[in-house]
Amino acid sequence: MQRVICKSKIHGAVVTAANLRYEGSITIDGELLKAADILPMERVQIVNLNNGSRVETYCMEGKKGSGEICLNGPAARWGQVGDRIHIISYSAMDDEEARNHKMKRIFVDEKNQIKKGF
Repeated sequence: MQRVICKSKIHGAVVTAANLRYEGSITIDGELLKAADILPMERVQIVNLNNGSRVETYCMEGKKGSGEICLNGPAARWGQVGDRIHIISYSAMDDEEARNHKMKRIFVDEKNQIKKGF
């Protein structure tokens, strides 16, 4: 049996841009991706704290250290610049691995710079 477990989370990021004229994805500062162990093109769920909605897409790597969190394509209609979001990645694990898994949590400030992570 495989269980789908929360692998990692970028907590409280701020949307910095929205680009409707793109195929669809979210661009995330490369340092945040690395810290959260999220790969470019990995599927993520994004939770908007301002309006309570959720959307799934894939992520693209933005410039490291830029603080960039850009909603692209249809996701650009889902949130606004300044909205606070959580970015969550999941992984399928066998039962034993799931029971021993420690989720990575990255907390960011208002400029999407890492405050703490564990």
